[in-house]
Amino acid sequence: MSALELKIPPPIVALLIGGAMWFGVRQGPALELPALVRAAAFAAIALLGGAIAFAGNIAFRRARTTVNPFRPQNATALVTSGVFRFTRNPMYLGLAFLVLGWAVFLCSPWALAGPVVFVLYVDRFQIKPEEKILSAKFGAAYAEYAARVRRWL
Repeated sequence: MSALELKIPPPIVALLIGGAMWFGVRQGPALELPALVRAAAFAAIALLGGAIAFAGNIAFRRARTTVNPFRPQNATALVTSGVFRFTRNPMYLGLAFLVLGWAVFLCSPWALAGPVVFVLYVDRFQIKPEEKILSAKFGAAYAEYAARVRRWL
């Protein structure tokens, strides 16, 4: 069963993992860094992630194709320009950066498990099913694109 079948939006998955990270780090030791340093690091990483996700969303809208992750079969264009030259999944990459920023803010080695869990979950339950659909829909063009551009970075 995939997220496409479960209909769990990746932002909700990120929130659930973020909540688990917050609860988990409260149970164990944390590194001592000033709150301002932690907040600045979080802001920088989150802004980078937001910019990457925003660029992907804009590219999809310019191509007039769906941004709905649960309807990849409705894609009308294979977008390979802009941020899509560097990553096939800028919106998910942006969310991964947000979860990473949260881990940095929490300042605990245990929190670093959160971004790893997010990437593994989204890769397995969202991206792979999407890729199967896009491959069937766009054929050789998608295969060439997938061979040239990494899934994440």
